[in-house]
Amino acid sequence: MINNLLFDFTVDKEAKTVYVTREFDADLPLVWDAFTKKEILDQWWAPEPFLSRTKYMNFEVGGKRFYAMVTPEGQERWAMHTYTSISPKTNFKMFNAFADADENPVLPGSDWDFNFGEKNGITKVSISIYNDSLERMEKMIEMGFTEGFKATLAQLDHLLANLSKRK
Repeated sequence: MINNLLFDFTVDKEAKTVYVTREFDADLPLVWDAFTKKEILDQWWAPEPFLSRTKYMNFEVGGKRFYAMVTPEGQERWAMHTYTSISPKTNFKMFNAFADADENPVLPGSDWDFNFGEKNGITKVSISIYNDSLERMEKMIEMGFTEGFKATLAQLDHLLANLSKRK
């Protein structure tokens, strides 16, 4: 496992955007699958001690992922991803919004843009998260998004290491 992998997390309030760049010691197809297949997403898309539980996911343009982050006490915090663009193994975009259990989105949401690239077995994922509302972005940061997303990506790093060993 390589320990000096790039990890950059920048909040740009003026642009109302969070930028995340993270390298993983794993091949691109595996990293792509980790972001686009519900059975892998549910293993890492929530910071511990939360769990991610996907109710349904249809990874295609116009498709959705409806899922809950579940607290240790069993409380569900719902969210929805709507996929707006997909270029296999290189990029996908989605609109993300919190939701209630009946799939009603809580707006405003945020636009996520994921870019993937690989060089010498190291996959770099660059994510930009644009918020229409500075107020929403600040609330998201206040709620612990920075620490939570960093911890979530660390979980992905460990999962990828384990999945890579199985190959």
